[in-house]
Amino acid sequence: MVDHDSQELATESYLGEIQKRGVRVLRYSGPFNYSAINNLAIGQASGQVIGLLNNDIKVIHADWLREMVSQALRPEIGAVGAKLYFMDGTIQHAGVVTGLGGVAGHLHQFLPKDQGGNFNDVNLVREVSAVTAACMVLKKSVYDEVGGLDQEQLAVAFNDVDLCLKIRAKGYRILWTPFAELYHLESATRGLDLAPEKAERFRRECEVMRQRWGAALTADPFYNPNLTLDNARGGPAFPPRVERLWKTVG
Repeated sequence: MVDHDSQELATESYLGEIQKRGVRVLRYSGPFNYSAINNLAIGQASGQVIGLLNNDIKVIHADWLREMVSQALRPEIGAVGAKLYFMDGTIQHAGVVTGLGGVAGHLHQFLPKDQGGNFNDVNLVREVSAVTAACMVLKKSVYDEVGGLDQEQLAVAFNDVDLCLKIRAKGYRILWTPFAELYHLESATRGLDLAPEKAERFRRECEVMRQRWGAALTADPFYNPNLTLDNARGGPAFPPRVERLWKTVG
């Protein structure tokens, strides 16, 4: 576990207790940098499989990690993401679509959990372009192979999307599974990216992604081009995004 400048007495007490139980706590100081924090921890990890897990995740079922690790250990799999819910039971994460909302976004966000999405896709293990690092499992060898998270240019936003795209560029597959279910209190501790003091940093990170990945951001191979990039629910696009194979003569 990595502690980032915790100050509350209850947090310090908790960290002390888990250390007594054998959990190693690393300290990280300075401005919040999600990429650097995780790179620090993974650089000192000795296991074959690593898990990136936010401190605002709550477990629903005890077998979530077994499901994710069983998929991540397959040789062709680069990373595995989980099905995450907001506390009201609506979906927070069902895989990431590149181009959705601009750079990348979570498909089916705020969809009630009893709805099936597009052709029941929220209930199927499926390949996606990216998954959130709020709850991601992958082999340490894969993480090291692609150089980990970009702590220089993507300190907060899109570092997980960039990581997944780098993994896919190496020929691995990214999987999302609905059989690992957890709650995610998104941004509960660090606040929203669109807060005034963070808007400029967010804008820079968006630009980094556009320059680095270009047209790939609007051509997600796992998202139907007949569906919109303007709505996380994934309804029909109008006009259609499908490239026409004919030209109008007139």
